[in-house]
Order: sequence, then C-alpha cells, then structure tokens
Amino acid sequence: MWTYLLVFVGGGAGSVCRFGIAHALSRYPLVFPWATLLANACSCFVLGMLLGQQIKAGMAATPRFLLMVGFCGGFSTFSTFTAETLQLLQNGHPLYALSNVLFSLLVCLISIFLGIKMVG
Repeated sequence: MWTYLLVFVGGGAGSVCRFGIAHALSRYPLVFPWATLLANACSCFVLGMLLGQQIKAGMAATPRFLLMVGFCGGFSTFSTFTAETLQLLQNGHPLYALSNVLFSLLVCLISIFLGIKMVG
C-alpha cells in the first residue's frame, strides 16, 4: 500500500509541474505544442539523472517509486503528445505533426542521455 501512496504523491507533483508549464505557455498563441515537448524533455532529463544515479550507486525503492515512477510518469505525457499530433494533422498541419513526432523523439532521447551523463 505504501508503494501506491508514493506513486500517487509523485504522480500528483509531476502533473502539477506539467500543468504549470502548460499554463505558463498558454498565454502565447502557439500552433506547435511546445508545452508538451518541454514537459516531456524535462521529465526525460530528470529520469535520466535518476537512472544515472541508480546505475552509479543504486537507489532505494522509496525514491524510485516516488520520483521515477510517480513524478516522471505524471510529468511526462505521451497521451497528450499523441492527441496534439493528431490535432495538428486534423487541422491541416502535417509538417508540424511530423516535426512534433521527430523533434519529440530526438529531444527526449538527448534529454535522457544528458541526464544520465550529468550524474555519471
């Protein structure tokens, strides 16, 4: 039961951070979903740092469930990324949709890599 509570609390904190980014960027008239990309990139960077720490020195179950599963899971958002990509396609922006897919994959891979390297 304790594990579920850790994931719940971490997920809530991650979701609030993601909402904060979306809210901060909502004042700008953006076609490209920058808020989702930024949240996913930040989450990948944090996850990379946590993975680097786990590889380097190990990690107890409590921070792993709270931060890796909970926080990073709540902070990143694959479903929103997918919905926004579909919306770009439906609104006649196929190049933005393709750019979102490719740019998101590249930025998130680099973010995880940099996070791991920063700790290691």
